[in-house]
Amino acid sequence: MTDERIARLNALAKKAKGEGLTLDETAERDALRKEYVAAFRANLVAQLEHTYIVDEKGNKHKLQRKDEQ
Repeated sequence: MTDERIARLNALAKKAKGEGLTLDETAERDALRKEYVAAFRANLVAQLEHTYIVDEKGNKHKLQRKDEQ
């Protein structure tokens, strides 16, 4: 997600608190929110895929997904 799209989302959120949004602006805000959440989740998953747990003996274990256990 680009900085311009995040800025637009923030502008729509600020406008919603102040004067309210039109139906088109509400639809745009909802689409931007979904895109933001999807990007956030993808970044989090990528970070967790590169996470290792080190035990007391110094052995590294790759962090497993819950559905893979």
